[in-house]
Amino acid sequence: MNRYRSSGFTLVELMVVVAVIGILSAVAINFYGDYIVDANRTDARVALSRISTSLEKCKSLYGDYITNCNVALPMDSDDGFYEIDATTITGTTFTLTATPVAGQPQANDADCISLTLTNTGIKGGAGADPTECW
Repeated sequence: MNRYRSSGFTLVELMVVVAVIGILSAVAINFYGDYIVDANRTDARVALSRISTSLEKCKSLYGDYITNCNVALPMDSDDGFYEIDATTITGTTFTLTATPVAGQPQANDADCISLTLTNTGIKGGAGADPTECW
């Protein structure tokens, strides 16, 4: 009887490990891409909040959202992922909208096609899952 036993991995065992690593990395890359898109929404949230604050400052100083406001719209967000525009702006109300810039990673964000913020602080969005916007 031969008592010598070889140690190490067989080719089948090695291929099973390679297949498992491949499957795990494919899943991880998909989740990582979703995480990046979700994290980039912060760019729109920050820009909308900053512009809203500027408009509120105008109203407190001058009595409306239009007089002497130095807010030039439309404008790009800080990181350039979103374009911010006022869909409605009057002396007493405003609605700001952030839409993804074409060619940026956010353009493929189906869950949140746009984010909105009103003068009353109502936060909204449009897309497959607008609750994910804010």
